[in-house]
Amino acid sequence: MKWFSRQKINNTSPRRALLLLAASACLLLASGCEGNGNAAQQTNAGSSQAAVSASPAAAQTPVPVATDAPVTPSPEASATPDPVSRKLAGMNLEEKIGQMLLVGIQGKAAGAEAKKMIAEDKVGGIILYSNNVGSLKELVQLTNALKQSNAGNPAPLFMSVDQEGGKVSRLPDDYATFPSNAAVGSGDDATAAGTMGELLARAVKSSGFNMDFAPVLDINSNPDNPVIGDRSFGSNAELVTRLGIAEMQGLEREGVIPVVKHYPGHGDTSVDSHLELPVINKTETQLAELEWLPFQAAIREKADAVMVAHILYPKLDPDKPASLSQVIISQQLRGLMGYEGVVITDDMTMGAIIKNYSLPAAAVESVLAGSDILLVAHEYKNEQAVRAALLDSVKNGRISEARIDESVYRILALKAKYQLTDEAVPLPDLAGLNSDIQAWRKPYQQNK
Repeated sequence: MKWFSRQKINNTSPRRALLLLAASACLLLASGCEGNGNAAQQTNAGSSQAAVSASPAAAQTPVPVATDAPVTPSPEASATPDPVSRKLAGMNLEEKIGQMLLVGIQGKAAGAEAKKMIAEDKVGGIILYSNNVGSLKELVQLTNALKQSNAGNPAPLFMSVDQEGGKVSRLPDDYATFPSNAAVGSGDDATAAGTMGELLARAVKSSGFNMDFAPVLDINSNPDNPVIGDRSFGSNAELVTRLGIAEMQGLEREGVIPVVKHYPGHGDTSVDSHLELPVINKTETQLAELEWLPFQAAIREKADAVMVAHILYPKLDPDKPASLSQVIISQQLRGLMGYEGVVITDDMTMGAIIKNYSLPAAAVESVLAGSDILLVAHEYKNEQAVRAALLDSVKNGRISEARIDESVYRILALKAKYQLTDEAVPLPDLAGLNSDIQAWRKPYQQNK
């Protein structure tokens, strides 16, 4: 059973969606919800406001994207909320905050902590890593059990995975392997990259996933980069853009949500953000001439979700890394580039964050900056700390509930667009899929 009609959602433009969201906010106010009225909350009202007034420096930088910046909707725009607004209006604050958390779990089975995060904290999504993956049967049992734990919650789970190909592959050995992006890039064939996206989607979907943190849109411009390397299609912006967008569209065609990464660009770092905070001393103009190009193309092609990296760009924001920066998320990504989709942080428990910031404080800063989903990939206590910090920040007025509603609307709309469900998947027969992967990958075998 589908919880929203695809036709209704697809017929709602992003701008109209925002207008309808305002109507929902009016309904919430009329029913006695609090948290939208004081001056401090209006200052932190979120990315739609921030996008209207980009920094003077941003306005002077030529960026090859011709899109209108989002505008703050008028409450009088519509008297009839769309299905997403109606869903949002029926959710309490705890449920809304839960939707903004995408969390990792321990082990290869759905343990007590995993079930608590889903059933009690009502988290919006799960990410699985290699340490969660056993045999094909164990993986399917795990994804089905996690979905079962979500019964009765407001929306289906994002079931996500990093399945890029090459060294970043999470699926069991039962699946035929995928070559690296660099190997595919060496063939310079966008059609092949599109097929790669379709095959990746078929693979992850067969195990119960509905979201893949791919494609990588980073340009591998620094040969000393310890974290990107052959995860990138190459060192040329045009190649990365063409093949990356093709892969993104292939994933979409097979009904899996692609998350493009790592905005604003991780290709020129010499530090692994899993361990430390990278610093890139590039100007807006320099980024617009290289790193931003694939992401701008993805925005033009209506990318559903963008992952933001933990990288400090002192010439853009001297105080906060991209994942915590209102300049980089709200003013540039949303305002200057006109992005209207879901923003997801890279893992908030990476060294780049926890060695330099308090995790709860960083989570609040990220939401204030414009992030919709916080990825908390490790440890139950970290999910608990982030959740508590967000709840407290709304209750004490630092973040307005209207700002939370903006993010949750985007999240619910994305789940509705892809008609996500928590239905169990059967144990798949991989013979046909593996045959297709093996046939497709033949030209790249020597580069695998």
